[in-house]
Amino acid sequence: MIDEQTEKRRGSFWRELPILLGVAILVAVLVRAFVLQTFYIPSPSMEHTLNVWDRVLVNKLVYDFRDPKRGEIIVFKAPKEWQSGAEGEDFIKRVIGTAGDHVVCCDPQNRLIINGHSLDEPYIYTDADGTRNQVADEKFDITVPAGRIWVMGDHREASGDSLEHYEQSTAADEAGKMADSTITVDSVVGRAFTIFWPAGRATWLTVPDTYDDIPDAAGR
Repeated sequence: MIDEQTEKRRGSFWRELPILLGVAILVAVLVRAFVLQTFYIPSPSMEHTLNVWDRVLVNKLVYDFRDPKRGEIIVFKAPKEWQSGAEGEDFIKRVIGTAGDHVVCCDPQNRLIINGHSLDEPYIYTDADGTRNQVADEKFDITVPAGRIWVMGDHREASGDSLEHYEQSTAADEAGKMADSTITVDSVVGRAFTIFWPAGRATWLTVPDTYDDIPDAAGR
């Protein structure tokens, strides 16, 4: 005897399968577009926090509710002047200064000073022989404009970041130099919050506690 209920269930599954696959694909596309996206690291500019070919997961939703904060690692659409390859390149750097922040290099211990407070940066690249990168290769004294962010790589000697573009800017005034060297808040794609591959390097990308003591910019 044929079990009619079983036959109906089998037939129903195969008819519904294309719909289920379509829904799954749509959900995946929506998640990638608006919530989470994976990125791989193509350069050594963030070593050894992020190594070449590490893969990170980026939260694309968080900055719809707030602006990036100091110490966070962000992915952003690089300004045209920063790009070396195809248009629309994504960069990944650490947020050092946000709107209104006064960032100075350096104190007597060779640390950045943000809003009058020296910042310890435990993540800065160290060579195999124990030699640590300088926090900057040139003294500077800047104030981050409204709506913009000053970003730097953890491997300071191998990073095309805000400092490098500030030094290379040919603008005639400070406003022009800051426009050349900072990124807009609107260009930020999202926050990188975990390394998920290779499995042996999987970890959360948290903000060091040293940022907790940085005071707000004047007027904020």
